[in-house]
Amino acid sequence: QPQEALKYYNQALPISREVGDRSGEATTLSNLGAVYDKIGQPQEALNYYNQALSIRQEVDDRSGEAITLSNIGAVYRDTNQPTEAIEHLKKAIQITLAMRGSLSREHRQAFLQAERGNAIALADLLIQQNQLEEAFEWLNLVTTADLADYTRLINAKVTNPEAQQEINQWNELDQQLVYLRNQQDENNRQDKYSVELAKRINELQEKASQKAENIALKYPEVAELFETTPNDIAQLRNNIPQGTLVIQPVVLRNKLAIFLLTTEQLKVIPIDDIKTDDFNQLLTQYSEQIASRLDSDYKVTSRQLYDILIRPIETEIAAISPKHLAIIATDKFRYIPFETLNDRITEKYLIEKYPIHYLTRISTRSLAAKNSTKSINVLALSNPRPTNQELAGAEKEADYIKANFPGSEIHKHQQATLETFKDQAFKYSILHLGTHGCFQSEVCKEIGMQPNTILFANNQQYPIADAALLGLTNTELIILSACQTAKEINIEGQGIPGLAFVFERAGAKSVMASLWSAEDTTNAGIMIPFYSNLKQGMSKAEALQKAKLSQTNRHPYYWSPFILIGDGE
Repeated sequence: QPQEALKYYNQALPISREVGDRSGEATTLSNLGAVYDKIGQPQEALNYYNQALSIRQEVDDRSGEAITLSNIGAVYRDTNQPTEAIEHLKKAIQITLAMRGSLSREHRQAFLQAERGNAIALADLLIQQNQLEEAFEWLNLVTTADLADYTRLINAKVTNPEAQQEINQWNELDQQLVYLRNQQDENNRQDKYSVELAKRINELQEKASQKAENIALKYPEVAELFETTPNDIAQLRNNIPQGTLVIQPVVLRNKLAIFLLTTEQLKVIPIDDIKTDDFNQLLTQYSEQIASRLDSDYKVTSRQLYDILIRPIETEIAAISPKHLAIIATDKFRYIPFETLNDRITEKYLIEKYPIHYLTRISTRSLAAKNSTKSINVLALSNPRPTNQELAGAEKEADYIKANFPGSEIHKHQQATLETFKDQAFKYSILHLGTHGCFQSEVCKEIGMQPNTILFANNQQYPIADAALLGLTNTELIILSACQTAKEINIEGQGIPGLAFVFERAGAKSVMASLWSAEDTTNAGIMIPFYSNLKQGMSKAEALQKAKLSQTNRHPYYWSPFILIGDGE
C-alpha cells in the first residue's frame, strides 16, 4: 500500500525537522525515496535520496551515506544510466572499505561479506560497459582473506606510533632471520648443514611470526596492510607464467562472470540466467557427491557444471592454448575440484585436457619467486607411531622417495617427529608429510586425535594454527598426504581456508593437499606416479595431471581429492 506509506512518511518528515532530528529526517527522506522507486517514479526517488544524502554527509553518518549512494546507484542502473550508477556505487564501496579500515582483523571478513552486494552490482555494470579491468580489480579489492602475509610488514609505515614501534621490532627480528637463513644457505652449499642453526632459526621464526600475528590482531591499521590492493592485482597479472591461463568464476546477481586472465589479456565471459541460490545448491550437491565413492549420480551434476563453467569459455581456452589452467576459487568454488568436470560431448574430464592448479590471494608471492634449478630432494615423514590406524600406503610413498631421489631423507614411525620436521625442513626443496590429520571442530575418535591438529610421532599433535608460524621460505612444495587438508576448518573462531593455505602462508611456494579423506592405498596410487613424473622433469601441475590420468577409470573420489595450490611450474 505505497500511498498509505507515503502519507505516514510525509507526516513524520516535518516532525523530525521540528525537533531537529537530522538523522531521523534523513531516514524518512530515504524511505520516501524507496517508495517512489518502488512505484516507478525514479525522478522523485532521486529527489528524496539526494536530500537524504546531503544530511547523511552533514551529520557524518558514513554507513547511511554508503547506503544512500547505493540506492541512488540502483535507480540510475534501473533507468539505464550506467555512468551515473557506476559513479555512485564506487563512492559507496569506497566508504565501506574506509569503514573496514577501523575494524579489527577478526571482524573484517564478516563485515565485508555483509556489504558485498554493492561490489557485485558494480562489477556487473562494469562488465556490461566493457570496463573489464576495473571489474576485475573491484571484485578482488572487496574480497578479504584471513591469510595474513607477514612479509607485508617489511619496512611498513603506519600512522599509529605504538603500532609502528611494534612493526619496527618485528623488522629487527626479520633482519636477524635473513642473516641466519643466509648463513644456513652458505652451510648448505658447503654441505655443512647445521641442526643447531636450524633450531635457532625455528625459534626466532616462531617468535617473529607470533609477533606479526599479535600486531595484526591488535591494530586495525596493520590488519589493513594485509588486504588486497591494486598493486597485488597488478603483481598477479605480471607474474602469471607464460602458457598459464588463470580462470576466476564469480557469482553475480543471478548470473556468473568468468574472468580469463593471461599476461597479455583479460576477458570476461558473462553467463546469464543463473539462479544464484540454485547454483550454490548445485555446487554443494556436487562437493558431497564426489566425496562419496558410493554416489553414482555424480556425473550428471559434473556435466551440468561443465556446461555452466567450461562450455561457454571453450573457444577462448582453445584460442589461448594454455599449458596450464590456474583456478582462483573462492566461496563454494573452493570445494570443487575443477579437474573432475566432465564434458558430455567428448566424455572427457577437464583433467584429461589440461594440467590444473589453484591460486589463493597470497599465491602472487610464490608466482613472483623464480624457481631455482637445484635438484629435487625430499624430506619425508611417514606413518608416525603410535597410531590408531596404520598408513601402509604412506610408507610405500616414503620408500619410493628414498629409492628414487638421491639426497632425500625419510623418517618413519617413532622417528617421524615434529622436531625432525622443524630441524630439517630448511634443507629440502620438498616436504612430504604422510600422516593423519584431524580437521574438524570435534575430536576425531577413530584416530584418537584432538580437533584441528596434525599427527607426528609419539602422539605429538601439532595445532594447525601454529603451522602459519613456521619458516618455509626454502620450500618449493609441501605435500600433505593426509585427511581432508584443504577443507574449511575453524580454529579459535577464525575461519582458515584449510591447512594447505596455512602452509602457503608460512612461505611454501606450493602445497598439495586433499579435499576429503581418501583411502591410504589410494593416496599412494597418486603420490608414487606424481613423484615419478616429477623425476622425468614435468612441472608440478603436469606431474599431478598425469598421475590422476592413470586413475580416471574410477570414481573421482579415488583420484581427485588431491589439489595443487600455488605455483604450478
